[in-house]
Amino acid sequence: MGAKTFTVKRHHLIIESMIISMPKLAERLNMKMTLDDVEEFFMKVVDDTIAYREKNNIVVTDENGKQVPGLNRGELAAQAFVFFLAGFETSSTTMGFLLYELALNPEIQEALRSEILTALEGNDGQLTYEMLSEIPLLDKVIMETLRKYPILHQLDRQALNDYPISGTKHVIEKGIRVIIPVDAIHYDPEIYPDPEKFDPERFTPEEIQKRHPMAWLPFGEGPRNCIGLRFGKMQVKIGLITLLKDYSFSVSDKTVIPIKINLEQFLLQSVGGIYLKVKKL
Repeated sequence: MGAKTFTVKRHHLIIESMIISMPKLAERLNMKMTLDDVEEFFMKVVDDTIAYREKNNIVVTDENGKQVPGLNRGELAAQAFVFFLAGFETSSTTMGFLLYELALNPEIQEALRSEILTALEGNDGQLTYEMLSEIPLLDKVIMETLRKYPILHQLDRQALNDYPISGTKHVIEKGIRVIIPVDAIHYDPEIYPDPEKFDPERFTPEEIQKRHPMAWLPFGEGPRNCIGLRFGKMQVKIGLITLLKDYSFSVSDKTVIPIKINLEQFLLQSVGGIYLKVKKL
């Protein structure tokens, strides 16, 4: 069901953008982004969970223990769907793009492997949570990958107040939906010189301090940023450590250079997948 959500589209990307930007109109026209069987699947998951808890008298209250009005059936299913969708392909897709860049940049791959092996040796070969912070190049490589390949290439927000745009006569009025082009920001040469180049050194603490805090937005920012930010990064780190300590990655005859991005998908994907040569060390 997860794979189907990503591979089978109900509408063209333009129609999907219209549904997101004009939700009230889309609701009147009964336009949905999800396939009927996908919607039915998640509705059933919610219904079965509610029925099980009611049957077994399982009550989970809020942190303060007070009963407050909750979400309805549709809202519960929507939240469950978003959590599932956000964690299904995002980490593996990021790892795919990252390994692609390491295959194109073997010197960075070797430097990262050296840091990984050194950290493992210092922890008796055991992969621990604390060890993840002992590999600085790992963080830089992940951040640079997410700069070049932000899985969600645009953010959708709603203005809470009127906002005059500095240096212009324009005002973003309260309630207006704002589309933030993440990939355009990430590829702005005034922010990231030579933006097509894969350069993890952009993300040293010193370089990060030089930039605006909103210059890197793969997880969004503010109170509505990605709830799975830390978990997602940890998944990618564990996956990379597990792979790079035992395997090397290089380009093959089937590797597409430069990589081609599928413009029809809501989340970032490559056209035809990523092919690399994998060698056991």
